[in-house]
Amino acid sequence: MLQGHQSWVFSNKPVILSSATVGGPFEAQGKLADDFDILHGDIWLGQDSFEKAEKKMLEEACDKAIEKAGLQKGSINFLLAGDLMNQIISSSFSARTVGVPYLGIFGACSTSMEGLALAAQLVDSGSATYALAGTCSHNATVEKQFRYPTEYGSQKPPTAQWTVTGAGAAVVASNGNGPRITAATIGKVIDMGISDPFNMGGAMAPAAVDTIQVHFRDLQIGPEHYDLIATGDLGKVGHTIANDLLNKNGFPISEDKFTDCGLLIYDQTKQDVLSGGSGCACCATVTYGHLLNRLRAGEWKRILVVATGALLSPLSYQQNESIPCIAHAVAIENENKEA
Repeated sequence: MLQGHQSWVFSNKPVILSSATVGGPFEAQGKLADDFDILHGDIWLGQDSFEKAEKKMLEEACDKAIEKAGLQKGSINFLLAGDLMNQIISSSFSARTVGVPYLGIFGACSTSMEGLALAAQLVDSGSATYALAGTCSHNATVEKQFRYPTEYGSQKPPTAQWTVTGAGAAVVASNGNGPRITAATIGKVIDMGISDPFNMGGAMAPAAVDTIQVHFRDLQIGPEHYDLIATGDLGKVGHTIANDLLNKNGFPISEDKFTDCGLLIYDQTKQDVLSGGSGCACCATVTYGHLLNRLRAGEWKRILVVATGALLSPLSYQQNESIPCIAHAVAIENENKEA
């Protein structure tokens, strides 16, 4: 049901029946390694291209999520997935292997929560019994497409972020046990004129703030409603900007309940990730692994995950366009809904 201008409140509270995460060797050295289902020691995953390695990770995440839900692939009504590659090839080629009806989506690094929100809407409306939401990214494929090939060895400024090599997927169901999706706020495109592809956090922060504020207004709640509010991948730079903007706009969030997936995934005292993590898999792996694990353990009752995305492309950058950004928010509670 629509509430306010941009938010859905799900009357049937769809269940996240299962979730699964896959990571690479660098992620295995991070702070959240124990929350991954599968960790690879080889960034190639035994494939002959980085793009094929990225595809394989999403296939593994989807298969693992379906397995953990106790389902067969034929039970899944729809797969909703997207990534950062041209024409979302990692997701589309994975869908070819998974073999279930597929809806390709693109929200850049906001794709994880875009997919989860749409999956919840399908299930809540009765349009699906089981929907699978997934996304992926790979450090080497993103560097090749959006910046410079890793072999080039280019230096990066402190505002740059490290793209997560990984994949995450979640099965959303109409019935069952698990965290429930209670609401979602669909963001609008915000462009503050930033054109530096090495400052994604700064570009995306205003979009995250806009969506968070709209979520509070639409649902007529405040930050105190949630035990944790996590943005997608703003990193140190973007998180600081977002915090400042929220305070300035009258929506202060205490430091102990406002965090960012890009700050959580790596150990910044030991890993040189500059401003933090990024990529479609950043929010996906942190949410579908670490955050849901803590929610299931009863550490929190309610969380709000706000995935952020920079909607640029190599073409738009070459044409000197600024970077349009977006953020989508999904509210999740740890109450069980019995079958």
